[in-house]
Amino acid sequence: MSKSCFISSIIGHAVGDAMGVPVEFSIREKLLEHPVTDMMGYGSHPVPAGYWSDDTSMEIATIDSFIEKNGWDYDDILNKYAEWVQNGKYTPGGEVFDIGRTCLRAIRKYQQSKVEKTGIKPIDAGQKDLMGNGNGALMRILPVALYCVDSNMSDNEIIELVSNVSSLTHGHEIGILACYIYVKYILFLINGCTKEEAYKKIKELDYSYFTNDSLSVYDRLLKDDIRTLKLGDIKSTAYVVDTLEASFYVLLNCDNYRQSIIGAINLGNDTDTIAAIVGSMAGIIYGYNDIPEKWIDGLAKKDYLLDLASKFELAVKRGHIYED
Repeated sequence: MSKSCFISSIIGHAVGDAMGVPVEFSIREKLLEHPVTDMMGYGSHPVPAGYWSDDTSMEIATIDSFIEKNGWDYDDILNKYAEWVQNGKYTPGGEVFDIGRTCLRAIRKYQQSKVEKTGIKPIDAGQKDLMGNGNGALMRILPVALYCVDSNMSDNEIIELVSNVSSLTHGHEIGILACYIYVKYILFLINGCTKEEAYKKIKELDYSYFTNDSLSVYDRLLKDDIRTLKLGDIKSTAYVVDTLEASFYVLLNCDNYRQSIIGAINLGNDTDTIAAIVGSMAGIIYGYNDIPEKWIDGLAKKDYLLDLASKFELAVKRGHIYED
């Protein structure tokens, strides 16, 4: 049974995340000697197999807000992130076991501003300096890409939406640019491009909105051919540029969903995020049926995630009809 791009990408993301959780922070050399090839638990974090991390939690909090508010409500999104941090909502087991410092800082900053009534805007909560370029916005930006499908939005409108959603936690241009590259790649895939064609198209985009300083850090991805680099040249850290490069490197050098996820998690280091990003793209490229059934069945709260993805798709499509 075929599934929509909403379901295949959201479940693909969650499965990749869960696959990467047990080996997060692991050293690449050890993983290459003894590669992980199946879903497991109780590794880097004391959680069972199939548990996903902050990547999926923040993504589904964003989706839940969109469904509830019938659109993008940045205040509500940050409030839902706070519910996740404080109460364990949107987690697989009722407890937060993994959270990035930049995300946590932004969420706390916004909540504190409400207590102190300083009136900070939601899109000003995120860290805007160079040190705030972790991958915490990239890992949760998939709903924006899916929203933009069939929306007739211009590239500038997409950039504005990407920037706003990213800036809730990550407000520097380098991080926003990573999110935009990813979103556009997802859109090219959904619109029928092969993964190679979509890669060519993101290299040909008009990036004049962004500064040369920010663009230059993506030269290996946008000017060179990331596929041809040696494995040793690919870093798999939480720095957003490394994460995006690693994700494209794995995706473009693998031939199916399973191979892509195994390739991602055995890079080591920030395995859950890289595998989640790879999984979202590979889910679209190869389809829901290419995701190993035992991995889907082993996914915590599988039915909840499937239902949420379907509701999100309906909410997005309903919104686009009303806009037309």
